[in-house]
Amino acid sequence: MARSLEGFLVLIVAALIYSSAVASVFQPISDSHRSVALELFTPLEGSFSSLAETYEALRTFEVLGIDKKTDINTAACQSVLETLGSSSSALKDLFYALKVNGILKCEIKKDVFEGVTSRLQATVSSAGALLDFYYSVGGLVIIKDQTSKDDLYLADAEGVFGSIKALSQSDGRWRYNSNNPESSTFAAGLALEALAAVVSLSSSEIDQSLIGATKNDILKLFDSIEKYDDGAFYFDEKLVDAHEHQGPLSTTSSVVRGLTVFAAVTSGSLNLPSAKILGLARFLLGIGIPGDAKDLFNQVDSLASLESNSVSIPLILLLPATVLSLTKKDSVKVKVNTVLGSNAPPLTVKLVGVFRSGSKDTSLVEGQELKFNPESAVYALDALPKSVDVGKYTFVFEMVLHDPDHSYLYATGGQTQIPIFVTGLVKVDSAEIAVLDSDLGSTETKKIDLTGENTVSLSANHLQKLRLSFQLSTSLGHAFKPHQAILKLTHESKVEHSFVVGSSGKHFEINLDFLGLVEKFFYLSGKYNVQLTVGDAVMENSFLKAIGHLDLDLPEPPEKAAQPPPQLLDQKLRYGPKAEITHIFRVPEKLPPKELSHAFLGLTLLPLLGFLIGVSVILSVRDSGHFSIA
Repeated sequence: MARSLEGFLVLIVAALIYSSAVASVFQPISDSHRSVALELFTPLEGSFSSLAETYEALRTFEVLGIDKKTDINTAACQSVLETLGSSSSALKDLFYALKVNGILKCEIKKDVFEGVTSRLQATVSSAGALLDFYYSVGGLVIIKDQTSKDDLYLADAEGVFGSIKALSQSDGRWRYNSNNPESSTFAAGLALEALAAVVSLSSSEIDQSLIGATKNDILKLFDSIEKYDDGAFYFDEKLVDAHEHQGPLSTTSSVVRGLTVFAAVTSGSLNLPSAKILGLARFLLGIGIPGDAKDLFNQVDSLASLESNSVSIPLILLLPATVLSLTKKDSVKVKVNTVLGSNAPPLTVKLVGVFRSGSKDTSLVEGQELKFNPESAVYALDALPKSVDVGKYTFVFEMVLHDPDHSYLYATGGQTQIPIFVTGLVKVDSAEIAVLDSDLGSTETKKIDLTGENTVSLSANHLQKLRLSFQLSTSLGHAFKPHQAILKLTHESKVEHSFVVGSSGKHFEINLDFLGLVEKFFYLSGKYNVQLTVGDAVMENSFLKAIGHLDLDLPEPPEKAAQPPPQLLDQKLRYGPKAEITHIFRVPEKLPPKELSHAFLGLTLLPLLGFLIGVSVILSVRDSGHFSIA
């Protein structure tokens, strides 16, 4: 039993290490995302419920490098052809049909494209709502890309740009239409995409004052960005009465798509802080792997936008292992990738500081440069700094790009802080347990080996005390204070009592005065098992040790003394096999002989037999015609 509990303790400690270590680590897109994408985007009988969902699945597969076009192609292209060929198709359906066709390259006839183009151009001319602009000009840009129509332009691109810009607000957010005073951060992303489409469809350069005003709107929008303590930035929707609530992920994704698309079609810099661009990437990666198809699409698509944007490409610094063992002599290893996992440009990684968590002391190390292995693309520090002991630390890294021009293209975020657990063996010595008289004179003292298998046997009464003491120190000789140091006494009736062992430096000690504990012990005399638990997330030799047993003699309880709490029944007694049930049946009644029963039955049936014979005789006479009534 003790071994199983010890194993359970080790499992808990391992879980604590893992959960704490990964709390602020941002992992790029991995194979885990691909596995989840295949599970979430599963077509029903070869097709998805809508063209929007079809596009989201195809786009997610495209970014993750999953080849599933052949499984979706037939049904999806059929839906695209029907939607584009129908004059009653909704504007949103036309937009997503064109997006799906952009990936699948369905065989669309020229006259179909011309019909859709005419309809979208007519919609642009009469549009007043943001979504009408978004779907119509967005659809025209897709058609221009798919048909290579160099002459596809908006008749009044600058006027359309101004109409969309008129829906913007002073805080950088956008309204969905002029009749609704409420503004939306999610709509701002849609508006930026629509404006970028207008710029692409303009036959001449858009007035730079309009472009400059839009860039100013983007800066104002970033003034309202939210931030987490780990350096992640995100946008949240403040529009309360929206038809469809948008969470932080969908809102952030909308802004990222709009921002990157608009920056790609306009000249000049947006002057956005690279730390905020990197923070957006950290937010998108920090949510892990979404369990919802829509969320996974938003995450992957927006990360793809950041991967190839013209504003600033985020570089993610991560440690393959954030739990390092002094016992195994683990080294510090660092990888630097883009958000989709591509290798970073040539750069240097430096360890500029190591700090104990919760401490504002000076760094334990001076700047050290990590060695780069081109084959594994890993930066490594051969060994942990000698001043690093068992405990939780914050390692501070800095990336320095070799090419100065790359500083305008990539976002490194300055210094990156990563929590690190350094584990190791903790020395346990000077352990002893003693029974003391009331004047603290020792009557029975025994040395114990907390790392061995030996046990002790003690006896005491209510006028005596129990003292347990031991020392804990690290490999460097420093005092070590574990997360848990608990002494537990368990009576033979299964009543348990737990006590926290106090410490002063390396020394741990607890004194139990039984005279003051008789009520807590419910006056229960008898045998108590003594157990000590010492554990911590960074202590590799955490243990749950059965020290031995104590025969405790307590006085008789008074009449109104508290009773021990009821103990849970043994699970074997509660759910084990029950005793066999033996049934006692009633003695059969005594019946008459079988012959007598048959004779009685015959006598009973004789009158009936006579009656039937009489009836048959009467009927036969009647049929012969000799029977008459005078």
